[in-house]
Amino acid sequence: MKKLLFTVILAALILPFAAAQGKLEVGKKAPEWVLTDADKKDFTMNSWPGKVLQINYVDPDNDDLNDPFNDAIDKAVDIDKVIDKNSFKGFGIVDLKSTKLPDGLVRAIAGRKAKKYDTTILFDYKGLLHDSWGMPMDSYSIVIVDKERVVRGVYKGKIADGDIPGIIDMIIKLTQE
Repeated sequence: MKKLLFTVILAALILPFAAAQGKLEVGKKAPEWVLTDADKKDFTMNSWPGKVLQINYVDPDNDDLNDPFNDAIDKAVDIDKVIDKNSFKGFGIVDLKSTKLPDGLVRAIAGRKAKKYDTTILFDYKGLLHDSWGMPMDSYSIVIVDKERVVRGVYKGKIADGDIPGIIDMIIKLTQE
């Protein structure tokens, strides 16, 4: 009985720690991944060396949720030129595990977004980032990583309009480091 009790207590202490391994934490290096684009070309975070990354992890059912944030980022890069496009890359990862939409429709949505934001769209067919990064299902998450792939921000759900300027300021500072 004592052995069973000891095992249960030990498991209760170890399992939460083990489950947290690999999840995103601000200040820690983001676990790497390999995902493909529509042409089946492999990408990793290191496909954009030396750049601060804005990674949009998107359930296609919520694809417009953070358009105000992405529009503000585009303005900061292309119009105001306060974010150096040589030091920054924003891109999308489509969470195909969270949707029942047909692949053809998802590709059309992704193509529209890629064109609108002049960016790369990758596809997470198996929900890899649900497991390795702890990304929620049926949601829209944005992750900011610095040039060394250290997580600087994780935003799950809609970014409030009032938070947008602070996130842009953080990105500006990270691109200048």
